[in-house]
Amino acid sequence: DLFGLTLDEVRQRFPSVFQHILLHVKPERETNNRATYRNDWHIFGEPREEIRPAVHGLSRIIVTAITAKHRIFLFQDAKISWDDALIGIALSDATALGILSSRIHSEWALASGGLLEDRPRYNKSRCFDLFPFPEATPSQRAEIAALAEELDALRKTVLAANDSLTLTGLYNVLEKLRAGATLSPAERDAHNAGQVSVLRHLHDRIDAAVAAAYGWPVALPAAEIVARVVALNAERAAEEAAGHVRWLRPEYQAPEEARRRATQRALDVETTVAGAPAWPKDRAAQFVALRAALHASPATPAEVASRFATKPRNIGEMLRTLSALGQARETGGGRYAA
Repeated sequence: DLFGLTLDEVRQRFPSVFQHILLHVKPERETNNRATYRNDWHIFGEPREEIRPAVHGLSRIIVTAITAKHRIFLFQDAKISWDDALIGIALSDATALGILSSRIHSEWALASGGLLEDRPRYNKSRCFDLFPFPEATPSQRAEIAALAEELDALRKTVLAANDSLTLTGLYNVLEKLRAGATLSPAERDAHNAGQVSVLRHLHDRIDAAVAAAYGWPVALPAAEIVARVVALNAERAAEEAAGHVRWLRPEYQAPEEARRRATQRALDVETTVAGAPAWPKDRAAQFVALRAALHASPATPAEVASRFATKPRNIGEMLRTLSALGQARETGGGRYAA
């Protein structure tokens, strides 16, 4: 990967590389119709300048095949450039790997993506960009991350130890186990060498942990999962319209906001609003308190939350519920009033 280097720098610093591309790359590039391919013949045809800043500073990223029988996500060394058969996601967080590896995301990707013949395709703009991640607690994130790290390590360990195994083969056996089908002798060998029952156990644990992070039952039908993801996506869209964005990597996506929040946390530890009411623990009492808070003046969900001594959760969803019941009304600009 010679991106960022001039031809002179390549020749002077890496003469053996220069000789290789001079003999095997330049002749083909000289006949290419695209001027950039001809002139910058030592650089990858599509150097992906937009993704490089996102990957910079990460030791690993998450990848998945665009077209595959099984929707599998795994960590890859960030120094490795991937080709157009893979989707690269510039996240190194194991919690994200676990969430993407869950049944909730798999069912959503299957429903929202496309097909190539009989194989599902992962469309990033629909499968990933529109997918709402759960608002997990620190303990939930830690559990999902630990399981995802173990899953990633197990698969890489068994594949490295057995040249005959493939990821597709492992997940073919896993699918048959879940269906209660009888394994062939070759599949039993793959099951034993690939520790597929352990693989299944880890996926089941990840599914349960991710479902708990969403606050959903773990055994939902596929159609119900998709319906809930769509509803949550609509809720998040309303939040973003009101100015509240749940960044996956705030230090990269919104660095100024991340620095501001870090400063606020450092200066504003365990502060409460003087005289502000406590947020009730009972659900019914929460709706009563929420409606009472709206009588002061129209407010956004974030502004309403600031009117309590302890920060409530799911304010946006509760305000929409009150609005649907006729107990609150939208006044524009993402604000609600009683």
